[in-house]
Amino acid sequence: MSDPMIALAGVSKVFNYQVAVRNFTLAVAAGEVIGLVGQTGAGKTTILNLILGQIAPTSGNVMVDGCDPFRDFNALRGKVAVSYQSDRLIPWRTARENVELGLEILHRPKANRHALAAEWLNRVKLAPLHHEKYPHQLSGGMRQRVSLARTLVIDPDIVLLDESFSQLDQITSKTLRADFIALVRQLQKTCVLITHRIEDALDMSDRVIVLAAPGEVRLEIALSEAERTDAAARAAITARISAEMAGAQHAVEDLNKLLQDE
Repeated sequence: MSDPMIALAGVSKVFNYQVAVRNFTLAVAAGEVIGLVGQTGAGKTTILNLILGQIAPTSGNVMVDGCDPFRDFNALRGKVAVSYQSDRLIPWRTARENVELGLEILHRPKANRHALAAEWLNRVKLAPLHHEKYPHQLSGGMRQRVSLARTLVIDPDIVLLDESFSQLDQITSKTLRADFIALVRQLQKTCVLITHRIEDALDMSDRVIVLAAPGEVRLEIALSEAERTDAAARAAITARISAEMAGAQHAVEDLNKLLQDE
């Protein structure tokens, strides 16, 4: 069996004596899509930043495509891409120019940047008439399509999504999730989705991992296509995840109350 694309083994992270993640272990196979679900404070963003190599673990090991992402940050340039909750588009650049940005940073040949950006805007289903428009001229869903095209245009092996669909209305979010995951599966990208919305995780993930503060696994569910699409199975899984998330939140509230009483 080949090594996982992403591996966290017994990872803990402490900030100023506060534990953000405790003894967290995760292995993500090449081409697998993982959904990390949890409320605010469950450690999702810390785990994302550990995978990105923006922070080092206090203990344990993190490996991404065979590299330590913190020590070997430059070795992973162009191999890992991330899309955030806000589109983070540059307002004075057109949609196409925003998509070209990653290509410029990686010093990809100037001659084909324009064509590649246009190709990926088409692939995320942004109509050509919007390619030369500025972010303020686009809807929220259109801007997020530009952000996702910018993520994919560099052809990364690993795609990280940090609440990328949570600011969109329900219909736009569902449509964009379907379009994006179809591309991810077609291209066989490895993907980790960070979200607090159960629907996002169920629509996209091969496995859903429910986190409780501080970054501890409370529940892990492997999903089949039938479970994602069958209404009764999906409702049962949703209820199970909701109960675990609620239980995790109550545990945090009880702990905070105990600390306040002391």
